[in-house]
Amino acid sequence: MQIANEQLRDFILDSGLLEKDVIEENFDQASKENKKFGDLLMEKKLISEIDLKKLYSYILGIPFVSLEKEMIANDILHIIPEPIAKKYGIVAFEKEGNNLKVAMKNPEDLQTIDFIRKKTGLKIVPCLTSEDNIKIILKQYEKSLKAEFGDIISKDSANVSTEDGEDDLEKIAQDLPIVRIVDTLIKHAILQSASDIHIEPAEKEVRVRYRIDGILHDAMTLPKQVAGGLIARIKVLSNLKLDEHRLPQDGRFKIEKEGYKISFRVSILPVFEGEKIVMRLLDETSKGLTLEKMGLTGESLEKVHQNIKRPNGMILVTGPTGSGKTTTLYTMMDILNTAEVNISTVEDPVEYRMPRVNQTQINPKIGMTFAAALRSLLRQDPDIIMVGEIRDGETMQIAIEAAMTGHLVLSTLHTNSAAGTLPRLLDMGAEAFLVASTVNVVIAQRLVRKLCNDCKVAYKLEEKEVKNLQESFEMTEIMEIFKKEPQLKGIVNAKSTWKNIDFFRPKGCEQCSNEGYRGRQGIYEVLAMNEEIGKLITANASADEIENKARQEGMQKMYEDGFIKAALGVTSIEEILRVTKE
Repeated sequence: MQIANEQLRDFILDSGLLEKDVIEENFDQASKENKKFGDLLMEKKLISEIDLKKLYSYILGIPFVSLEKEMIANDILHIIPEPIAKKYGIVAFEKEGNNLKVAMKNPEDLQTIDFIRKKTGLKIVPCLTSEDNIKIILKQYEKSLKAEFGDIISKDSANVSTEDGEDDLEKIAQDLPIVRIVDTLIKHAILQSASDIHIEPAEKEVRVRYRIDGILHDAMTLPKQVAGGLIARIKVLSNLKLDEHRLPQDGRFKIEKEGYKISFRVSILPVFEGEKIVMRLLDETSKGLTLEKMGLTGESLEKVHQNIKRPNGMILVTGPTGSGKTTTLYTMMDILNTAEVNISTVEDPVEYRMPRVNQTQINPKIGMTFAAALRSLLRQDPDIIMVGEIRDGETMQIAIEAAMTGHLVLSTLHTNSAAGTLPRLLDMGAEAFLVASTVNVVIAQRLVRKLCNDCKVAYKLEEKEVKNLQESFEMTEIMEIFKKEPQLKGIVNAKSTWKNIDFFRPKGCEQCSNEGYRGRQGIYEVLAMNEEIGKLITANASADEIENKARQEGMQKMYEDGFIKAALGVTSIEEILRVTKE
């Protein structure tokens, strides 16, 4: 937008949004570097995009609109076709008679306004909005597509030829209806932010399910005649043997389109009715996660940051399958990934590609096991080693030796709690004094679904509910933790009881597809090694004794972290119960 730097500076001075000396200093910098003053203030996070756009709207005399929570009627939204809306950053949101109100990033783009006017035959009323608002509305185009998917699938399923049988699988895989069905299934899954697609053959049909936020949902049912073509098409995409139906196969493929780059990890398994396919979706465009965004806070976060900065030792992440362990390891590697260090990994499979990290895929069929790969890797002069999982005593022994000889080792184990990890290592054959001297920190985690901010409903616990919870959790202890927790300042005070603290329930709305939840976050317990806990390990203490000692020294249990997040409105108590029950 053509707003002079001087004009914007004068308006910001008048508005009192920033101190005068901050404005002048940045104005001088913008002039020297020949930059737009507004862009520089946004870069430095001195002003938000919304505030800046509101100033622009005031200067230009064009109304500013916020469309974050608006659901626009399909007939109005589609007045401007999706490709044009995406390309020019313009969306229609209201129609009165012959007037069409449009939201734009740049209302001075007269060429686009004129183009829309000629195309629609309506009088265009431009309004200013932020880039984020445009992105939110563009997602509504995608949601309206979902309704069309059912029709596409049923039409194409009816057109699938079954005459070729097994003779020409490659021809079936290239058949246009099959190609369209597979493309539609994948696009549907991407729009719903699914982490996995399950394609399951039954006696008379093929069931498709998506895992969204850790929970499987029925997506659609296809006629049995498409099963052969569907499997053949996915095998072609994944570079797998088309004529192999008796053995499991694993493959990969990648889809890159405007706006997303997604890698698919494919597993095909023979079952009674044919072959079952599970595709794991890995979004390669997702912004770098931080430990804070994942849900680590307070002392737990400090302990993790202190220990990943140490030059040697072991950092262990533990939890069941699908609890986000690998994501936590990748996030730590992202923090550690600098030009000064050599990071090497041994994984099964390699989930995400990371720049500057040497990633090795194991292959037990040819003798490339975790232990064999790790032994070779130690001759590659690594500073930091990530072992996908410690599965056996040999891998564990090499990992401990690596941690002793000046390497930082990151790995995962399958145990239920942080304290239970240490006796587990002893059970696998580790020497107690080596575990005590090499393990830096153990992180146990689970993933809970986050409540949808647009529809969550506040409520207070009744006496009966508190009694029921008392059977599973130490509610008195949790209340004591609440009263000391800095994050709950203003929510909980010294006189608080369970009857006057707000918790939240899911309700369901358009924004979360009536689920009540959107996205996931971790709940954690972090056990940092110290002299006292080291002594307990060398004395072969039980997991309970180690846990009690760690609790005395301030370790929060996983469910306690969950209750804090429930009181903050991040998740619900039902979710804490779902993921922590053992």
